[in-house]
Amino acid sequence: MDPSAPPLLNCSRIRKTYGDLVAVDDVSFHISPGETYGLLGPNGAGKTTAISMIAGILDADSGKVWVAGEPMHPRATKAKTAVGYVPQDIALYPDLTACENLMFFGRLVGLAGSTLKKRTKEVLRLTGLSDRADDRTSTFSGGMKRRLNIGIGLIHQPRLLILDEPTVGVDPQSRNAILESVDTMADEGMAVLYTTHYMEEAERLCDRIGIIDDGKIVAEGTQRELIEKLGGHDKLHIGITGYGLPAANAAAMLDCVIRVSLGDTAMELIVRDARSSLAEIVNTIVETGAEITGIEIEEPNLEAVFLHLTGKALRD
Repeated sequence: MDPSAPPLLNCSRIRKTYGDLVAVDDVSFHISPGETYGLLGPNGAGKTTAISMIAGILDADSGKVWVAGEPMHPRATKAKTAVGYVPQDIALYPDLTACENLMFFGRLVGLAGSTLKKRTKEVLRLTGLSDRADDRTSTFSGGMKRRLNIGIGLIHQPRLLILDEPTVGVDPQSRNAILESVDTMADEGMAVLYTTHYMEEAERLCDRIGIIDDGKIVAEGTQRELIEKLGGHDKLHIGITGYGLPAANAAAMLDCVIRVSLGDTAMELIVRDARSSLAEIVNTIVETGAEITGIEIEEPNLEAVFLHLTGKALRD
């Protein structure tokens, strides 16, 4: 990801209402090339409506969406060519083979001839379906259908890929294959907008995360930034023998240490970014003459942040 590159997707204060219901309320965020952005929220939070405006399926009541510098709306042909949209519901023709499905949808987006054949082979390889290319999709497992559905979104080499809960109901092997594919695509410079009901997927894939609730973005940032915004810090549990008080006093003087609690055989430290500051803390304690018998790092997680902000679990 190149942070200096202009955003591939830019949403500015988009809003959508249905009568008295405000589905999306003044939502703004951007995604850079090579970045995976997670849009997380409980059911009914406004994710699907926001995605529909970003993909050009719905018109925003107000606000603007730009994709690759082009304005996006339902009639925006140029902007839509830069987008690959993989909906939550599987959209395949069961009587066609995997290859035939890809070629059919490829023709719909303007591919033809040798270019279409080449892209079909590339997508089959990327999704791990080369050995099932000539099998009807009616014979596929749920996970294989999901992977082919993603392949259809990729057939025209979009610059922005929108994935709406792509791993729902799939087996662990297919789920891992999908996550690895997303990683690969981002590494190759594609911007990815990812929604999921699995917090561990967001933690694994997403460079930045926007949490949406009641139609509003209530927090945004990296996982670390979101935790720190809410005052969440890492805990270090360090077992020690001898010189406990001098060790605790020395550790408390470090800039990375917020608070130290000393027990009979261990100390607990509240610290900023335990993994990067661990070496400094250990060296400081050892220099006092204390002996370290064990270390355990306890990091706040994204689930705790989400619960704090929305009062709900991600799957609610």
